[in-house]
Amino acid sequence: MSATLAKVAALTAVAAAVLVVVPADAEAADRPAARSNSQWLARQLAPDGTLQNPNGGVLPDYGLMIDNLFAMYASGDGALAAPIVRNLDDDGHASDYFTWDGLVPGAGFDAIITGGAAAKVLVAAEVAGRDPRNFDGYDMVAETKAAIRRSGLDTGRVSDYSKNPEYADYVSNNSNMFGQSLAIIGLAAVGENDQLAIDTLVTQQCAEGYFRIFFYYDPAITRLASCDEGKPFDQSAPDGDATGMALSALLAAREAGAAGLDEPIDRAVSWLLANQDAGGGWGGGVTTQAPNTNSTGLIVQALAQAGVAVDSGAAYLASAQVTAADTGNALGNDIGAIAYTPSDYIAARDSGIVGLDTWIRAGAQASLGLSQVSFYDLAQGRVPTDPDPTETPTPTPTATPTPTATPDPTQSATPTPTSPSASPTPTPSRTATARPTPRRTTTPPRPRQTRHTVPAAGVAPQAATGSPAGRLAHYLAGRLTGGDHVEVTENGKTFVDYDATADLVLGLRALGEQPAAVTRATRFLLRPDSIQAYAHGAPYEKGPAAYAEPLAKLVIIARFGQTDAAVPATTVATLDADLAKLRGDDGRFTDTGAFADTAQTVRRHAWATLATIAGAPADSGPAVERLIAGQCTDGTFPAVLGTSGCAAGQRPATAAALVALNAAPATTSGAAPTATPTAVVAGTPAGWPPARTRALERAAAALTSGATDVVRNESGTVDAVHTAVVATGRQAVGLDSGGAARTLATLARPDGGLPKLGGTASDVAASIAAAPGVAGRSWPAATGSPVVMAVRLPLPAADSQAAVAAAAGDTGVPLWFALTLFALGFLLAAGILLVRRYLVRRHSTHKVVAP
Repeated sequence: MSATLAKVAALTAVAAAVLVVVPADAEAADRPAARSNSQWLARQLAPDGTLQNPNGGVLPDYGLMIDNLFAMYASGDGALAAPIVRNLDDDGHASDYFTWDGLVPGAGFDAIITGGAAAKVLVAAEVAGRDPRNFDGYDMVAETKAAIRRSGLDTGRVSDYSKNPEYADYVSNNSNMFGQSLAIIGLAAVGENDQLAIDTLVTQQCAEGYFRIFFYYDPAITRLASCDEGKPFDQSAPDGDATGMALSALLAAREAGAAGLDEPIDRAVSWLLANQDAGGGWGGGVTTQAPNTNSTGLIVQALAQAGVAVDSGAAYLASAQVTAADTGNALGNDIGAIAYTPSDYIAARDSGIVGLDTWIRAGAQASLGLSQVSFYDLAQGRVPTDPDPTETPTPTPTATPTPTATPDPTQSATPTPTSPSASPTPTPSRTATARPTPRRTTTPPRPRQTRHTVPAAGVAPQAATGSPAGRLAHYLAGRLTGGDHVEVTENGKTFVDYDATADLVLGLRALGEQPAAVTRATRFLLRPDSIQAYAHGAPYEKGPAAYAEPLAKLVIIARFGQTDAAVPATTVATLDADLAKLRGDDGRFTDTGAFADTAQTVRRHAWATLATIAGAPADSGPAVERLIAGQCTDGTFPAVLGTSGCAAGQRPATAAALVALNAAPATTSGAAPTATPTAVVAGTPAGWPPARTRALERAAAALTSGATDVVRNESGTVDAVHTAVVATGRQAVGLDSGGAARTLATLARPDGGLPKLGGTASDVAASIAAAPGVAGRSWPAATGSPVVMAVRLPLPAADSQAAVAAAAGDTGVPLWFALTLFALGFLLAAGILLVRRYLVRRHSTHKVVAP
């Protein structure tokens, strides 16, 4: 017996000691409890059968609506799902779910298909007894089969794709094992087993018997990697939900005539039995590993289909359900509801339901474990019949989930983490791959733990080079979900973080590494739906809206990408025009929309000024003048422009201002920047206002005088983020930041990333912010940058004296004094740098880096 099989056998033996496993039969189901839950779920529906998307937006949560439909039919109360069926089929909204047309109507995005959602709609049509070949006017059998790739990297995978080749680059294939399983179930139900899809499903089972949730590409073999092949890359974490769904799919395919599935079925059953919690429940995957009713319901249903009944699993579900015994407490009006965990139920007896969406998601899938009717039986129309079916009630939701407002942008360089919810969002939303969640994020709070710490859809970063910059770039590229965007999880809900994605792209540009990841993420950010979400607030904004900082970053990224990412000139022109509309004659940039950023921060203004210099340099004068007018007496810049008579500002704001003050448009050839930016010069450019030269010198002197290029906190610990910020300002005017680069390199973790202040593990936000510091250059110095450094300090004396003579009315510090401070500061920094180099060399052989 192999070591792996021995391990599985041992785990199964342990599980058998705590489980009562008997052949499944109809008596194991608790239909009254399931029907009670269906009735509660029906009361949460709006009259048109919809459920509000907890993430906001104009589209309802179609995936959760279908989960409710499954639960209602499984309990024998299919009539309760009538409003959902009417909405999807009769009212024509199913296509809003499995295409992008509902997100951006009338733009031709009905050609973009979300494969997992199409498969889920197919099964919903079958369960509801509607014609699956004419549901909302679509042949869902054909749509599902068309989503199964027949060649290329995704062969056999139920995929997201575009029927229109012009939109092919907009699609990031984020399909997962839920969509794969539902497609196999739906096609099996109409007698059309797809062997290619089945074979691909089987490859995603690891030797231990579990299935992973996400696919992964193996760059060495240019195909989808198997589950075992993904282990060396940390791409094959066990997932209870995916294993339950895959087991259901394998059983459906076998019942429909597919051969050779006995062994993978047996291994999946064994793994599930061996991994049941002592309390009777099961956990899911990443963020839902702890036992919960959502995962347990799905797994109990699959085991029942396999002929195995686990009484303790059903008991676990029952222990989290509101019953008639709760009539006298805070749950008296919610009989039938099922909490995410039994402890959540106990707490709600006093507090009532908190987080209605979580209860709906938990109940819809938990109910399947009470009904114990398989997906295949449901799709075949083999649903339980009750002698006393429930009449369809008038939907009267007990509460309406209120979407959480987008958090106010955080201007701190190190955003404050948001604590994750005590009860993570259950997993029904994973039953089909969602479109990128439209979300405006300027600098959102970063959670303590993101949903994916590796490329979830399996796009591996290119091999890391041996330098600190190469290792950091490899780490950052590996943080891109699906290989092209960053995700964050807040309060148990996962969102696309467009702002972090943009910053990561520019960080990789500065590092000069991972060009394939840069290209993919650039294309993701410049898709119409991404632009609408990030720069215009779709779908949260109900009217026209535009945000200056996101638009500015997109302008810069688009101009970078005109050569290597083939960004159309029309995209660049549109972004330029949208940003120009926000620029006033006084140089201010004013956001529009309900979620407008009203803070006139130096950081935001600097980004908008940089983008204007890149796209419309002739119009950048007022914006530069506005920036100069906000400079403090000591030469620094405040966090917020307009602070009258400021005596001193902040180093991060000063660094941001320096980058904008010293920017000049790159030499262009046609529509795209030249591959090699124009060289920096030692004198002031012709036509520069003397006040700009003066402001640049004063800010540089203030940023560097009396300080090293390494920032430490009060305890002496290196602050990687602020060190990189200061280094960026120094780099922007041609000053050496090698000390910062070397110090930051010593902070790198074994995976190449950097920790946040006080942390020990690599942190995505801190690593993105530190990239310019590690690279030893900021993104304007990168190849293909749309802006370059205009001057390199210190300037020749003649330039500086001429600037002072012409700067009438400038009451700042005399130039000779500023230059003296600058020189002293530079010499001091150089001396400290020499000492540090000696100390680093002395102690480097004894330094131990914690894992």
